[in-house]
Amino acid sequence: MMPPYEMSAGDGEPPKEGDSVIAGSPRNPEVPVANEDAVVEALRSVYDPEIPVNIYDLGLIYDMKIAESGDVAIKMTLTAPACPVAGSMPREVAETVARVDGVGEVEVTMTWDPPWTQANMSEVAKVALDMF
Repeated sequence: MMPPYEMSAGDGEPPKEGDSVIAGSPRNPEVPVANEDAVVEALRSVYDPEIPVNIYDLGLIYDMKIAESGDVAIKMTLTAPACPVAGSMPREVAETVARVDGVGEVEVTMTWDPPWTQANMSEVAKVALDMF
């Protein structure tokens, strides 16, 4: 695992393949581990500011695993490496998911492979963007 990258560095460079950010803290053992639906609901609350569709339906989330501990590992991409939110979107995703009851630490790892295409979008996203 690569060390978490600092997204507030302001150097204008997009995150590299495998860069990650971590948010949250160990789950309170008295709280049941969150289920996938709760995590997906949180992901659907995060929007790309340039596209009126949430990141989940845009197909930016490539993989998500919830451990028995409640820790969540997310692999995501962006619509393009030069996306204006490349430096802030992964942190927003990690922090949003970390606020879900029953979630512990959240690690969001960036990937550019395979590159995102419009084919990744859900039917909901395609309807919202009038892409039929």
